[in-house]
Amino acid sequence: MARKVRYQPSPAAPELLSSKNFPHTSPSSRSNRSPRAGSGAAPGHDPMLSGDQDLPDGIGMARLAWTRLPTADGAVLPLPEGSAAASTSAAQDELFVGAVESLDYEVIENYAYREEQAQRSKFWVPYYIMLKWFFALLIGVGTGLAAIFINLAVENFSGWKFTLTFKIIQHSYFVGFLVYILLNLALVFSSVYIITHFAPAAAGSGIPELKGYLNGVDTHGILLFRTLVGKIFGSIGSVGGGLALGKEGPLVHTGACIASLLGQGGSAKYHLSSRWVQIFESDRDRRDLVTCGCAAGVAAAFRAPVGGVLFALEEVTSWWRSHLMWRVFFTSAVVAVVVRSAMNWCNSGKCGHFGAGGFIIWDISGGQEDYSYQELLPVAIIGVIGGLLGALFNQLTLYITKWRRTYLHKKGKRVQIFEACLISLITSTVSFVLPLLRKCSPCPELEANSGIQCPHPPGTDGNFVNFYCSNDNEYNDLATIFFNSQDDAIRNLFSAKTFHEYSAQSLITFLVMFYSLAVVTFGTAVPAGQFVPGIMIGSTYGRLVGMSVVKFYKKLNVDEGTYALLGAASFLGGSMRMTVSLCVIMVEITNNLQLLPLIMLVLLISKAVGDFFNEGLYEEQARLKGIPLLDSRPKQVMRNMSARDACKNQKVVCLPRVSRVVDIVSVLRSNNHNGFPIVDRGQNGEQLVIGLILRSHLLVLLQSKVDFQNTPFPCGPGVLNRHNFSDFVKPPSSKGKSIDDIHLTDDELGLYLDLAPFLNPSPYIVPEDMSLAKVYNLFRQLGLRHIFVVPRPSRVVGLITRKDLLLEDDGDIATTELQSTTSSLER
Repeated sequence: MARKVRYQPSPAAPELLSSKNFPHTSPSSRSNRSPRAGSGAAPGHDPMLSGDQDLPDGIGMARLAWTRLPTADGAVLPLPEGSAAASTSAAQDELFVGAVESLDYEVIENYAYREEQAQRSKFWVPYYIMLKWFFALLIGVGTGLAAIFINLAVENFSGWKFTLTFKIIQHSYFVGFLVYILLNLALVFSSVYIITHFAPAAAGSGIPELKGYLNGVDTHGILLFRTLVGKIFGSIGSVGGGLALGKEGPLVHTGACIASLLGQGGSAKYHLSSRWVQIFESDRDRRDLVTCGCAAGVAAAFRAPVGGVLFALEEVTSWWRSHLMWRVFFTSAVVAVVVRSAMNWCNSGKCGHFGAGGFIIWDISGGQEDYSYQELLPVAIIGVIGGLLGALFNQLTLYITKWRRTYLHKKGKRVQIFEACLISLITSTVSFVLPLLRKCSPCPELEANSGIQCPHPPGTDGNFVNFYCSNDNEYNDLATIFFNSQDDAIRNLFSAKTFHEYSAQSLITFLVMFYSLAVVTFGTAVPAGQFVPGIMIGSTYGRLVGMSVVKFYKKLNVDEGTYALLGAASFLGGSMRMTVSLCVIMVEITNNLQLLPLIMLVLLISKAVGDFFNEGLYEEQARLKGIPLLDSRPKQVMRNMSARDACKNQKVVCLPRVSRVVDIVSVLRSNNHNGFPIVDRGQNGEQLVIGLILRSHLLVLLQSKVDFQNTPFPCGPGVLNRHNFSDFVKPPSSKGKSIDDIHLTDDELGLYLDLAPFLNPSPYIVPEDMSLAKVYNLFRQLGLRHIFVVPRPSRVVGLITRKDLLLEDDGDIATTELQSTTSSLER
């Protein structure tokens, strides 16, 4: 049975404890107590303080006693037995030590924070808001410029490669084949070398890591400056080298890196920092900036600003509010303006081989204008195929990536470089040799105003590629999609009014080979996105279904390119399990709003079919990488469990308010916990919890050494002037301080440290019998790192309702008349 707990409210603290039955003493009895700082307490014990007379305003809140802690092995102090309280995450907060670490989205309201808030002028809030909007502008401009650079580089490298290869094959196909392989190999080698030797965190798409970051888990190194550089130049090499991957996922990661670097004021390691912009010091502010960066990356990759906003809302972030929505929307709009300006400049011919490619826009507005109810069945079939192939893709990539990480990549960097180069050789060979084995077809009769040329000149983008054809009036349909850049291949598959351009045999060959290459390539040590490969796979089988529909429904106005679009949407829905954001992105990149109902239908079907087999691609990869994502809904079994059930096997490690330095060092060395309950003596000598202190804050105090004291008694108010709130800010995207980096002498280890001014006096608490599902929702929605589990209280000191929280903006909080529901209950 839970014991009663003593509650002593501070005079400056309103009684806002809801449903916590804490007996409390009157202010008069509290003020008559005298401090025992001069008592003869033994060094190993904590003397009880009267709180308000020894602690400044704000720290008096730390005297609120919530619960007694249970006896636990490994605890610093012997605690009373029989109590059922614990911290749900203090013992196992870091399940993935060395790889990821939880973020502190909760505001630590210690004295340094309260002091900083009190010292801010009335102009601080307008300045803070203005700076947020200014940073949103900088994120949009920076991400747009990075996307322009990546696209220009990729398109020009690809253009030079195909132009040179087409010129050489006019004389010798074998020499052209060797040149084509060597050019791709050089680009891929540059990419994998950058990743393995300079920026390992830049491998992959980065979206699973960003989902984890916005979910409350930081993977070390994902937002560093070198990761940004590796992502940009690595994407140029991997995509320009012709691998079966895209640059859209890495662009999302690029935008997030730019946002994080701007928020932290640059990179101190590379001397590219400025202190005047180092204002966003909390994980909460950085989370908002990274959210803007993710949306900016999608907006830059697809020229889809609305899709970027919805992508950030649906796919990556776990916490959202209306103010953030406006800033994200503004950032995406800035990206659209920057990208559009760059494309207008490039249309004058100043960007080399860039032309109309690079920034994805597959305009099919001139194609099929309407659809019939008879087409709903083939559209549903496309949705089912997309769900099946998408779920299979997720499962195959999961198995191969697990095998690669377990056996292959552990053998060193050379093996990773060799693997990427080998895949490059296979991809180049397949894309060059298979079209040679395909028989050319005569050019069809095209409309005079269609703007399509058959065959198109060698080395330029377009339909009907003349590759290894004996006559000038022939084209190779397999080379049109295989021996081409991915953007141009998708544009060809989406093209309208090009009936019978592709044979079923060529589409099936390309589907099987490219699907296999995409599965094998995913997980290599290069920046890799899955948007464009997924669109290519889906558009291939979508065009196959469209050919069947055209053949079966001869009287209907059906276009094969329309079904290619639906197939692309279905595969992405079946693999990534996005719905709303993906639907808007597909509409924006194709400029065809009339097909919106069909896109919605295939997305719903493909997602439902895929969910029947496994989770989405990013969720599977996040789990494989050890990123503990919290889903939007708790498991059903949690509704039958209580908070006590979740923490009953934990060993709570706590610290006394005044601790010996050697004891703190011993605790930090003996476990990896990142939060420690702080206990103090109550009036009757019982152990009471007064707050929570983070591991990172303890390391700051140990390193500074300015708060060490000779006596085991609580310190005076002067200590609070030694630290600012910024002293406790954890460096972003890094491991921060380590106990191994702190060196203390024997004399310093024998000193004492008062932890009360630095702890969080008001962490979130839940009763021990609360449903674990409710605890889950509270933990995820508030972005918490720790929750205290306390015994069931026995008395109510107040009750908060909606009316009590509606304080007048111009009213004095101290004199605001609260509703009668918050008045204390009669004894």
